[in-house]
Amino acid sequence: EQAVAVAGAVIGGILLFVLIGTTAYLLWKKYCCLPSYEKLTSPVKTTNASTFFQDQTNSEMQLKSTRSRSVPFIIPPTLHGRDWINLTNEEQVQEDSDPHMMPQSGPRSSFHSLAGAYVVGTINPELYKLPEDKSETDFPDGNIGRLWFSVEYEQESERLLVSLIKVRKLQPPADSCSPFVKIYLLPDERSYLQSKTKRKTLNPQFDENFVFQVSSKMLLQRTLKFLVYHVDKQKKHHLLGQVIFPLKNEVLTDDNKLVIWRDLEKENLEPPSEHGDIQFSLSYNDYLGRLTVVVLRARGLKLQEESHAVGVYVKVSLMNHNKFIKSKKTAAVLGTPSPVYNETFSFKADQTELDTASLSLSVLQSIKGEKTLLLGRVVVGPFMYTRGKELEHWNEMISKPKELVKRWHALC
Repeated sequence: EQAVAVAGAVIGGILLFVLIGTTAYLLWKKYCCLPSYEKLTSPVKTTNASTFFQDQTNSEMQLKSTRSRSVPFIIPPTLHGRDWINLTNEEQVQEDSDPHMMPQSGPRSSFHSLAGAYVVGTINPELYKLPEDKSETDFPDGNIGRLWFSVEYEQESERLLVSLIKVRKLQPPADSCSPFVKIYLLPDERSYLQSKTKRKTLNPQFDENFVFQVSSKMLLQRTLKFLVYHVDKQKKHHLLGQVIFPLKNEVLTDDNKLVIWRDLEKENLEPPSEHGDIQFSLSYNDYLGRLTVVVLRARGLKLQEESHAVGVYVKVSLMNHNKFIKSKKTAAVLGTPSPVYNETFSFKADQTELDTASLSLSVLQSIKGEKTLLLGRVVVGPFMYTRGKELEHWNEMISKPKELVKRWHALC
């Protein structure tokens, strides 16, 4: 029993010694190692910040020097205009003139950053090409020329400003061409403004400005007419083509300058018929079952009373056999025997009905809104009063689906 007691006392003493030693070591670790930790971190707080940024710059330069030369180097917009130094890899890096400069605060969108940056090196010009202007290159077969002009209206002074820009691809009767342009403001065909003559060119550049005085109330009743002439060696004038541009469908204001181009059309040199002529186009969409009529203009009308208060309009009616299905009419044009309309009308017509359908276009004159007179009429289609040209126009419309077929017709 004494031996067991002695052994237990020895083991207890050993455990107590180990516990005391461990506690003493931890206390020594806590109080003796703290000064060395403060000595290690204190230089970072007191050292000049330039040393830190200089080390960072050196590491970045070493990293950039190892990059492939095929990778472009983007210079941020905020760093433009600063001094640069050349490196061995032919890239350019900004000198660290102010190591304490911080980047600008505030969010920047990726689009803004990309648009403001530029690449030092070769630029691929194919990426910066503007879309091609088809109006300069796309000329259909049979085209006799194309005219560019602009229109603007000044409300306060009641002036219509017309700028004649250019004409391209003229087709003169001779090898050489010396063109000029006459500009009318219909319905007044007695006065006009004329451009300068351009010598020996098929693509004249005019860049001339013209002014017409017209009230805002009458503006939408007016139509611009451009006549392009060629002067030969004997000083004779030859008409090459014309452009008709009604103003009623346009929004003309001081801050809205319209730049427009139109293809030249051949003027109908045949004298008008006894009651006058009307020009319109037809098209039929077989998929939608839609018949479209574009009333363009009339000429040589025999007005019963010539006055600025006289209005002339066209009534378009769809017929099936002798029955009128639907009628529509244009706006009235005042005071002219050669009105310009350029209005579009659509009718629902099934393809099976085309064999018995017809279109009637009646030219009517109204006097002070009280009296209406019929000046002439045209019927196109396979039924009723159609004649040779009217029937041909209808058949050509059916044979060319979705294509506008334009023709003149004599009123009767």
